[in-house]
Amino acid sequence: MTSAKSDSTWFITGCSTGLGRALAERVLERGYKAVLTARDPKSLETLAARYPGRALAIALDVTDGKQRDRAVAEAERTFGGIDVLVNNAGYGYLAAIEEGEDAEIRAMFETNVFALAALTRSVLPGMRKRGRGHVINLSSIGGLIGNPASGYYCATKFAVEGISEALSKEVGPLGLKVTLIEPGPFRTDFQGRSIHTSKQRIDAYAETVAVRRTQLAASSGKQPGDPVRAADAIIRVFESADPPLHLVLGKIGVGRVREKLNDLLHSMDEWNDVSLGADFPEGGVAADAAPGVKKPVAKV
Repeated sequence: MTSAKSDSTWFITGCSTGLGRALAERVLERGYKAVLTARDPKSLETLAARYPGRALAIALDVTDGKQRDRAVAEAERTFGGIDVLVNNAGYGYLAAIEEGEDAEIRAMFETNVFALAALTRSVLPGMRKRGRGHVINLSSIGGLIGNPASGYYCATKFAVEGISEALSKEVGPLGLKVTLIEPGPFRTDFQGRSIHTSKQRIDAYAETVAVRRTQLAASSGKQPGDPVRAADAIIRVFESADPPLHLVLGKIGVGRVREKLNDLLHSMDEWNDVSLGADFPEGGVAADAAPGVKKPVAKV
């Protein structure tokens, strides 16, 4: 680790429990400075008190614009800047697409997508000014693979994937880094206390959505992923001279993503002729219109 990186300041959202808490603890143990945020900063006071001068606990509801601005300003005023932004705050929602409740869907998008983008916009000016910085966004294998009962949650993470990939191409030439963390199932309360569930139940989805709800509930607290090891992996990404854009975490996650990629490649190969046949032929001459479709007449 270079001396410049060893003096870095991390800004982490959602530090009260789970992966955010584990990351906050490991970052401070490694000697970094850290801004720890949660809706209730009292949950962070004991941890912050162990590292006077290097830890700052701040109240932050990521969906509150005024709180976001205050938190970023206080972090920059206290430590001189933010070197690593970890957008970790977020939660899940279980519902068949047909069962989805508009208010619940919008609220989750506010937290998982819009707040993430807004906080990133607040932090980027300081990173650009200093010519260094790393945005680390917590996605999920659900950002790469849609699952029954999790369609709306997966949609938020697909959005985070798109935002992050575009951002990496925009800020890379400016010296900034972007990484997507894509965990499989990890032993946090994500599938327990934190998850929201639709009130509506449609019997037609008993063999898909209902089964997955039951599976998730049964595996809560037994997931194979270790949040502390995940935190160490995230720190390793930051300390790397060439950090990845995508980092899948956990054996289940790696296996499922490989399966998705293989399925995608197989489908592309199988339908390759159809895919390539959708372009204008060489020479730019359009194919004959389909039967029953009147070809447009060029105006002279």
